[in-house]
Amino acid sequence: MTERAYVDYSQFGKRRPVRGGVETRSRSGAFARSWWGRSFLAAIEGVADAGRLTRGRTYARAGQVVNYHLEPGVVTAEVQGSQPRPFTAVLRLRQLRDERLDEVVELMRATPGMLARIASGDLAPELGPLLLPATASELDFGCTCPDSGWPCKHVAAVCYIVAERLDTEPALMLTLRGLDLDELIGGVARAAGPTVSDDLYGATIELPALPDPEFRSALDDLDPVPLRQALRSTAEDERTAEAGLRDLRALYGRLPR
Repeated sequence: MTERAYVDYSQFGKRRPVRGGVETRSRSGAFARSWWGRSFLAAIEGVADAGRLTRGRTYARAGQVVNYHLEPGVVTAEVQGSQPRPFTAVLRLRQLRDERLDEVVELMRATPGMLARIASGDLAPELGPLLLPATASELDFGCTCPDSGWPCKHVAAVCYIVAERLDTEPALMLTLRGLDLDELIGGVARAAGPTVSDDLYGATIELPALPDPEFRSALDDLDPVPLRQALRSTAEDERTAEAGLRDLRALYGRLPR
């Protein structure tokens, strides 16, 4: 790892307040309520610097995470620190491939009902040893801030936001590991081999309940980082850029669902 030059952090002052940042449910005490949320944080806390994690919790609760975007294997966020513009913080998890992926598929195939649970948005804790990062080699943290910590407080704040997201959407752990549900279903079907059933039309099959998807506007579904950067490039100041984003959200909010 390349050593960075000494940086006097006292010159940067206090963090700048954020309007409209990501709100957390946790206001004090432990973060995350579900098994997956707590286990994800335990995995992070097992390899990260405790002091920066503490400051990251404070940043998360203060709403300093302006926005974030989650896609296979990576979470990218804007986190407001002491500088005029937010830092770009990145959390990466190694995507599962080869033997580890085969183990996930085999466990799903061998456990009755597990695939149906996952399809409905639930994720069995039995998958924890295969999906949760067990060592530092399965994680990577990056940020545009001058702190060389691993992770810095900005990425740490993102980790706590992700943990709360796992409370309500545990199946996102699959996305964090680069796994696609359709590919998993196909893998389980191939592992099970061809089957012959007397119930050709599925009259006796008990289907899982249909999921109740949460409505998300286009702005919430898209990566917000490039949008904010584009607004800043044409706006006179941060306040004008923020106003433009609010106007866009209002317009999308009036669209029929």
